[in-house]
Formats: sequence, structure tokens, C-alpha cells
Amino acid sequence: MRKEVPIVVLDFGSQYTQLIARKLRESGVYTEVVPYREDLEAIKARKPKGIILSGGPASVYAEDAYHPDEGIWDLGLPILGICYGMQLIAQHFGGEVVPADHHEYGKARLHITKPDSPIFKDVPDNSIVWMSHGDRVEKLPEGFETIAVSDNSPHAAIADENRQIYAFQFHPEVHHSVEGVKMLKNFAKYICGAESTWNMGSFAKEKIEEIRKQVGDKKVLCGVSGGVDSSVVAALLHEAIGDQLIAVFVDTGLLRKNEAQQVQDMFKQLGIDLITVDASEKFLSRLKGVTDPERKRKIIGETFIEVFDEEAKKHADEVSFLAQGTLYTDVIESVSVKGPSKTIKSHHNVGGLPEWMTFELVEPLREIFKDEVRKLGLELGLPKHMIGRHPFPGPGLAIRVMGEVNEEALRLLRDSDEIMQEELRASGYYDKVWQAFTVLLNVSSVGVMGDNRTYDNTVCVRMVESVDGMTATFAYVPHDILENISRRIINEIDGINRVVYDISSKPPATIEWE
Repeated sequence: MRKEVPIVVLDFGSQYTQLIARKLRESGVYTEVVPYREDLEAIKARKPKGIILSGGPASVYAEDAYHPDEGIWDLGLPILGICYGMQLIAQHFGGEVVPADHHEYGKARLHITKPDSPIFKDVPDNSIVWMSHGDRVEKLPEGFETIAVSDNSPHAAIADENRQIYAFQFHPEVHHSVEGVKMLKNFAKYICGAESTWNMGSFAKEKIEEIRKQVGDKKVLCGVSGGVDSSVVAALLHEAIGDQLIAVFVDTGLLRKNEAQQVQDMFKQLGIDLITVDASEKFLSRLKGVTDPERKRKIIGETFIEVFDEEAKKHADEVSFLAQGTLYTDVIESVSVKGPSKTIKSHHNVGGLPEWMTFELVEPLREIFKDEVRKLGLELGLPKHMIGRHPFPGPGLAIRVMGEVNEEALRLLRDSDEIMQEELRASGYYDKVWQAFTVLLNVSSVGVMGDNRTYDNTVCVRMVESVDGMTATFAYVPHDILENISRRIINEIDGINRVVYDISSKPPATIEWE
């Protein structure tokens, strides 16, 4: 644990909690997330200048509501409550919280009623904020005042500025709250007095020291996929422990077209020795007949560990550690980490790991996000073309085939994905969207080709705009690009006669279909 942590976030289970820390770190203020039940002495040991109470799925008036150590209220520190955190503040100080007449999700306009409040410094009126709540503050506690409202929230932001306690009904930490970062920075800088001294360079140095301390003189097997996350982990480990790193690339048979060769070429450029294991037959045979998405993920996770275990036994020196490119977005959707968050789906490298696994995990990226990983990669000297690749899931194409995974389904998916990628790059749109891929729906529909009836498969094109993967909106790609993708897929791939475009956002959908 660091000697000093300027801002401590108590996690009450929101899917967005870690975004609070990420946004503040992005502003140069080091921030840590701890469980809502963190002991008061452990909080004080961090010497914080301020505390943030996160959102969460519970209701403060419920019998099993989550409450922090009561001592936090007596520390005399500035406090910011977000959503559940706001309701907790209202209840603790004698206000009233009730179920809202209507759940409020999505964008809202914030009308600032006290523009001279330091938390709204340089924040324009009527800024867009992101709402996600089912309860509301009905009655303000004594000493508090409303400092902002929205159409559906008469107390969108409240404050007791004498005690430096602030609360938002909205989520300033998500990308869609346009001025949210500025509000968080205002709290940290102008209300708490925190300084901007943290950056990805300092993060890299810290993680290198942590890896050396954790690993000692033991060997570390690093599973790489060729994606951004595992490549950055491999580079970080190489910097930290050199020849103690054993980088293993597993060809699962679930990769995109020509990807295995591309991965090997990439690691040659990095100067990192790479062991390639062709386990495609093993993965595909175990996925035969499996249609349930959770079962797919667990099979893939278990098979990965089995392959790594077999490879580790080939080396004379004992391999005690397994390194993975696990990100916070993987973790928060799979398991409850700091607080009581809900499980959305099991990621193969988190909820999909088998109980019999004997490796100790090394996961240096576990509490950062995709955009931070890219910054770290550049800090470590990785080439921009590698860092700019779109995210690709560890389970690979298995979770982009709806239903059973087999060679024919993979052929259709690989070929359609390759066409889509080609058209995006040719149009200059590859770098304008955060992630793009195709999904094989395994839904047949009637078509007509050359005056003949067809009854073939449907492919879905999915393109999203995002910053960190926690929230996303579908990409507004010009229709002529989508038309070219559709025309080429249907004309060039035997077995597909229909292409659709996914216009769902996250939430309520996830980015991947399974």
C-alpha cells in the first residue's frame, strides 16, 4: 500500500466505481478504490485528503443496505457522494430517501443553481450528465442545499459547503457525463487540495517493482494473444524480469484470419522469445455441441490453463506464476472485486479459471482500463500500430458465433470479419471507431440471388464508440461504408445472404454478444 493516497474511493458495488479512480488518475491525482467496509484505521493509514462514496445496486433504506465505517464522517475530510453515495449522505445526516416514481437511465441536462460552488468551477450550465438510479432524495438534511437540478431530479446535486460535503445523483465518472472529469478534478484539487503528480510513467515504475517483489527469482509464464493487453503485459514483464519470462502464444483455432502469423511477427519485432502452441484441435473438440455462452467461456478458460500447465512442465526451472492481460473491465463484469457489484458475465481469464489451477497470478493491468493500457504500452516503447489495434476477446471467435462453434461457422465469421476490416481501413474509419467486428447469428433467412431462392446465414456488424469499454454507443458510420461491407460479404462469402447492423449501446447491451 502507498504511504499516501490523496483520494480514497469507497466501493458500494457500482459497475462504474473504478472509472472514478481512472478519471482522477487521468488528471494526475493518484486514487485508490477500497471496499465500502474498509476499516477506519486502514483508511487513515493512507493519509487521504478526501473520500468519495461510489454508486451501487442497493437501496439505502433496505435492511441489508451497505454502510461504511461510521468513523469516516468524523474525519473532517471533504466527502463526495455519487448516486448511492449521495443517498447514503442524505440518510446519514437526517434526510429522506424514497423509491423514484420512474427509474432514470441515460442522458440528462444539468442546470446549475449555484454556479459559484467550487465543485462547478468552469463547468457550463446545461451540461450533459449520465443518470442511472431508481431511488431519489425526497428531503434534504439540515445544512444542505440544492446546487443543481435536472428535468427529473429536483436534487441532482446537493452540498453542505461548510463541512465540504458534496453529492451528485448522476455519474460524473462515465464518459457520457461531458464535464464529469472537470467536476471530479474540482473536488480533488480545489476542495481537497490534492496535487497532480501521478502519470503512466510512475505507474510503470511501480508495477515493475511490484512484479520483481512478487516473483523473486522464479519463472513467469505469460499467456499472450497478440492483443494489446497481453502484449503490454509481456513487455512490462520483459522489462521487469528479463529471461525469467516465458511467453506462450496458444493458437486456439478461434483466431481471426492470419492472426497466428501476425502475432509471431509482432513479438519478433519486440525482441521477446515466443513459444507457439497449436492447441486448436483440443479447443474445438471441447466446444463441440456447446451452445451456452457461460459454458463456452469456462471451457476456454480451463483449457487455456491446462495448456499453460503442460507447457510449464516442459521447463527445467519451476514455473510458479501465470501472467495475464486481465483488465478491470474483465474483472468487474465477472466477479465482485472491491464492493458488492453484480456479475454480468464470466470472462475466460477471471470467472472462467478452474479451481484446480496451481499458478499464482500476475495481473499488473487488473485495475486499469483499455485506454490506460495503450498509454502504458507507448510508455514502454511498443509501436503505435500495435497499440492501436481494436480489442479482441480472449475467448476469440467462440463468443462471436451464436450457438455451436464449428469449422464452417468459423469460416463464415473469419471471412466476413476480414472484409469488414479491409473496408474500414480503406475508408479511414478503422481508427475512428473503438471496436469493430462481425457476429455470426446462426439465423437463416430467405433471400434471392440470380433469380434463385436462398436460405442462408445472417451476419451482424458491430461497431462501437467508447473510451474504456465500460460504456459504449454504436458508431455512426457512413452508410456507404456499411453498404460496401454488406455488398462484399454477401457477394464474396458463400453461405451468407443477409447483413445487419447492431445499434445497441452499453448499457443495456454488452459490447460482445456473448
